[in-house]
Amino acid sequence: MTLPLMPKATAVWLIEKTALTFTQIAEFCGLHPLEVQAIADGEVAQGIVGYDPVANNQLTADEIKRCEADPAARLTLVKTVLPVQKRSRGARYTPVAKRNDRPDGIVFLLRNYPQLTEAQISKLLGTTKETIQKVRDRTHWNANNIKPRDPVILGLCTQADLHAMVTASNERLAREGHAVPPPPAPTIEAA
Repeated sequence: MTLPLMPKATAVWLIEKTALTFTQIAEFCGLHPLEVQAIADGEVAQGIVGYDPVANNQLTADEIKRCEADPAARLTLVKTVLPVQKRSRGARYTPVAKRNDRPDGIVFLLRNYPQLTEAQISKLLGTTKETIQKVRDRTHWNANNIKPRDPVILGLCTQADLHAMVTASNERLAREGHAVPPPPAPTIEAA
């Protein structure tokens, strides 16, 4: 079920402005009825400003009136006509906090997936070929502190993207007549 934007703030607004039951509000907002009751009692969500779902086209006033009249009725979100957009295939943005983890991810990919090209690693991790080369040659400014760590666990790429990139590399090697390396053994990493 699709939840409204900012569920707790929406629940605060619905509690303050409507006569809906706690169960109706809880099911609409994806919360537990006891949590909605705690919000109403002022024990939870203190200081959260209510978010008007009617003004933000998530509910209609008619839908609220219908559910206020029938406690067994459930609120439904307004259907949006906006298309769902997938992420474009442009450059990736890596948050500042994760940028120092890139060399660790590069070393992991170089060791565990030698079939990946520099271009593929660059695209996967959002880094440059120059950085990959410096990590490979151990001339990176932080070479002494680089440890191989899975880029999926580090949040630098998704497992689906990594799998797609490895599959493409394996297919390329098979087309060229080279041996396809076996998948790496699973490793357990300390966080």
